[in-house]
Amino acid sequence: MRLGLAGVGRIGGSHAGVLKQHPDVESLVLADADHVRAKEVAGRIGCESAGSVDELFDAGVDAVVIAAATSAHADLLTRASRAGLPAFCEKPIAGTVDETLAVIGEVKRSGVPVQIGFMRRFDAGYRTARERLRSGALGELHRVHMVTCDPAPPPAEYISTSGGLFRDCHIHDFDIMRWVTGVDAVEVYARGANRGADYFRDAGDVDNAAALLSLADGTLATLQGSRYNGGGYDVRMELAGSAATYAVGLDQKMAVASAEPGETYPGGTPWQNFWERFTPAYRAEINAFIDLVKGEIDNPCTVDEALEALWVAEAADRSLHEGRPVRVDEVRQ
Repeated sequence: MRLGLAGVGRIGGSHAGVLKQHPDVESLVLADADHVRAKEVAGRIGCESAGSVDELFDAGVDAVVIAAATSAHADLLTRASRAGLPAFCEKPIAGTVDETLAVIGEVKRSGVPVQIGFMRRFDAGYRTARERLRSGALGELHRVHMVTCDPAPPPAEYISTSGGLFRDCHIHDFDIMRWVTGVDAVEVYARGANRGADYFRDAGDVDNAAALLSLADGTLATLQGSRYNGGGYDVRMELAGSAATYAVGLDQKMAVASAEPGETYPGGTPWQNFWERFTPAYRAEINAFIDLVKGEIDNPCTVDEALEALWVAEAADRSLHEGRPVRVDEVRQ
């Protein structure tokens, strides 16, 4: 097939390499707001470069992968749907709830499949935890704990349009919590702090956060996150049940050091970024999209599922700024 890729920045450039290597992708066309960057990436991996995103949609592609800036997602997804092109899009669908709902309407009217990029669904650890929970190996689930910490913050220009820590970063936690447990969050109480650069505060954002979530079945979930984690890239999930406790991300490269005398675990070099930690998951995610385009599998992450994670992120952000617990049904209205 012939695929188009819009956006060849940090994650888009990595997706380009995966797509170029896929045996079912005969040709790949790249486009970016920075035309020079698109040509450089195309030259490096040996594929075509469109002069603009407009030209990408006129290049006779069979499907598109969208890894452009968040502000461009809504327009690109709408254009893809109206053109009848299956699309993969990095989260989020759009910058606001209203835009998200409008795009979902376009997608459903078109009937064209759109897969949203929540790569943790394809990570071996999360998939195993999901299977073991459903098999009964944990017994009755009592609590969930999640961690998402970056070793260093993104630049100020990114933060100003990111939508905030809960929508930009922790939306991954909200999605994977629902996917692993099969249960919706019904209430969120979130807190945040500014411990680093002033540009987070200037943008109305925080660089450290914690949240308590109540799930529909009574399970309690806790979340902590940071833009400043000097130990490395740290993404984990703990599921505690009546019969056992399982942890995702508990490996030799996790960004945690033991304070116990004589203890050497973990002994590996900590993960340093999201692509390094989740490379197999990103590859599996893109492979799944190719299979979706071929009609061989059901959509592994629909726009409706992405919306469910967004509702929780909206509730968390409202709780953060209003200093109170917020019901998810409140933001749905």
